[in-house]
Amino acid sequence: MYQAKVYITLKDSILDPQGTAVKGALESLKYQNIPELRIGKYIQLQIDETDLSRAESQLKEMCEKILSNPIIENYRYDLSEG
Repeated sequence: MYQAKVYITLKDSILDPQGTAVKGALESLKYQNIPELRIGKYIQLQIDETDLSRAESQLKEMCEKILSNPIIENYRYDLSEG
């Protein structure tokens, strides 16, 4: 069994209106020391697999097909036994 933590963020060239809104809200609360803020996604999942390479292959496929949109998002992951 493997524990996966997947981090998904917008590519740098993609505008982030949600991040802009949150940054504006923080600035209205007098937090002026935040030059940039971008919003992403964090996903945890378990993969019931005994072979690390198969688990990693499946995780990459999941990220590319369903968990992220590779046209506008980047992803990275941590995969560990657990």
